[in-house]
This record gives sequence, structure tokens and C-alpha cells, in this order.
Amino acid sequence: MTLPRDDGYFMPAEWMPHSRCWMAWPCREALWGDRLEMAQDAYAEVANAIAQFEPVTMIANPQDVAEVSLRCGSGVGCLPIPHDDSWTRDTGPSFLANTQGELAGVAWRFNAWGQKYNEYEKDRQTATAILEHLGLPVFAADMVLEGGAIHVDGEGSLLTSEQCLLNPNRNPDLTRSKIEEKLRAYLGVETIIWLNEGLIDDETDGHVDNLACFAAPGIVLALSSDDPSDENYTALQENIDRLRGAVDAKGRSLEVIEVPQPDRMNDDHGRRLSRSYINFYIANGGIIMPSFEDAQDARAYEIIADAFPNRSVVTVAANDIAFGGGGIHCITQQQPLV
Repeated sequence: MTLPRDDGYFMPAEWMPHSRCWMAWPCREALWGDRLEMAQDAYAEVANAIAQFEPVTMIANPQDVAEVSLRCGSGVGCLPIPHDDSWTRDTGPSFLANTQGELAGVAWRFNAWGQKYNEYEKDRQTATAILEHLGLPVFAADMVLEGGAIHVDGEGSLLTSEQCLLNPNRNPDLTRSKIEEKLRAYLGVETIIWLNEGLIDDETDGHVDNLACFAAPGIVLALSSDDPSDENYTALQENIDRLRGAVDAKGRSLEVIEVPQPDRMNDDHGRRLSRSYINFYIANGGIIMPSFEDAQDARAYEIIADAFPNRSVVTVAANDIAFGGGGIHCITQQQPLV
């Protein structure tokens, strides 16, 4: 089977131009419970914020299309595609491009974050359904992976975490070296920079899009804590130390910009919500950033605005999304413009 790297494909950085953003309408009542409508309102707000900068398509179960169109408004497109959940970063395709201006996508195997939910058969088909709708080549990967577990700089470097990709609930038969081999083959990267642990009580088992992301080649934003008594302090500090000791695919040492984490907020079961300012979306000319009604909101805004001086930073209240287990980056998937 031909692999993307063999055909010259690679995963572009998120700050490269997009033709569209893909999202999915919240629908899993077992997850959201009586917060479902609030989650839907939050998704609609995110979609309309992104639509200020680039086209947005919200996929919806066929029976929900009319409601989605009404609640999101005319600025957001809607496409009927059956799905089980609403985390397009993880269930949608990882889009690829090549130097000939061609687009394709990887459809990773999906197992509901290590089988944390029983019903995910529709989500397993989401990436392929989007790519087939677009008429793009589909590279079906033989590895379980969610898009929130990786972040690339478009120049050969990739961030991920050991807690997630080496977790036996994903690919128990794959060694670290075999996983690295597949990341290189499917995403066209060369250097994999491994962080260690993610946030406590993170249902995704340490997705990197809560921990760190490239802001530009050689520059990384990383979530941090200055409170040694905080339960995330040790893990976040180790991740920052690893980043400061890393070298990217171009031989550069990384400039690491720390972003403070918000204060603890619990879900209805007493578990800490995985809230992170790193979990933002880079749009054409804009940043769609989460806010949490938290004391750190203003400082985080300043840091992210300074890191992206040529983009307008728009904040969207994201606590209602966090109650579902993720953030703004988790519910979006960029389609590159080629």
C-alpha cells in the first residue's frame, strides 16, 4: 500500500491558510446529559467566531440538520453525516498536502479514546465520509490515533505525549519506535518530541493539545503552573523541561513560552475539568481562544496575542465545552488551502 510520505504528502501547520473548518454538532446525551443544549450553544458560538475568518461546515446527524441550520445561522454551513459524538479533531481526517498543490487525508483508526464509550461505530467512519464528500484520496491508517494527540510545525516536527500514544488502550502491539515510524510515514514528519503526562482526570489520556502547541517553527506555547501544590504542577514542569531540552527537525532549540493554567474547576462527579488555554484554534487571520471566567483569562490572552501578533484573538466562553471533556481545538479540524 502506498503511504502518504511516498507520494510527497505532509501535514501542514495549523497556521497555514485554510479553505474551511470542520465541526460536528453535539448529540451524545449520555455524555452531556442536561448540559446538551448549553454545549450546543457553545459550539454554535465557536462556529460563528471562526466564520468571521474562514468558512465553517458543521456536520450533523440527518435528523438534526434543520435545527443546526437554525441555531448556527446562515454563516455556518451544515452537512448531514451520521456521527456519535462531536470531537472533530479526533474523529475527522488529518488533512495532508503536497508540493503539487494536491490535498488528501488520513483516516486513523478510532476506538473512542481507549474504549471509554461503547457506541462509536459512526465516528469510526467520519473521517472517510468527509474525505469522500470532498473527493479526496483517503489513506486508511493501521493505527489508533486522535488528532488532539499530535501537533505539527509543518517543517518536520511533531509534538505528542507518552501517556496517550504509548497507552496500551490505543495500540498495545506497537512499540514506541513503530509508532514513530507510522507518524513519519503518514504525516511526513521527521522528529517526534515526546512529552510525558497530561492533565489529571483528562479523559483523553493526555492529549497534547491541552499541553503544548507550536506557535511558529521553533516556538512552542506550553501550559504551566507556578503552584507546587497543584496536582498538575509536576507533570507540566516536566513537559516544559523536555521542550526546553528538545531540538526540532531543523536542528533548532525550542523557544518555550509558558501559559498559566486556569484554576481548578470540577465536574458534577468531583473530577477536575481539563481546561487549558492551549486548546485554541488558529483560523485565517485569527485565534479562537477559550475563556473560563478565571483569574488567568486576561494574562493568557496577553501571552497568546503576543505570540500571534498578526492575528486577531477572539475569546469564546468554553466552560460548557470543558464539561464534555475538551476545548475549542478538540471540536475543530482545519482543511488546508492548496
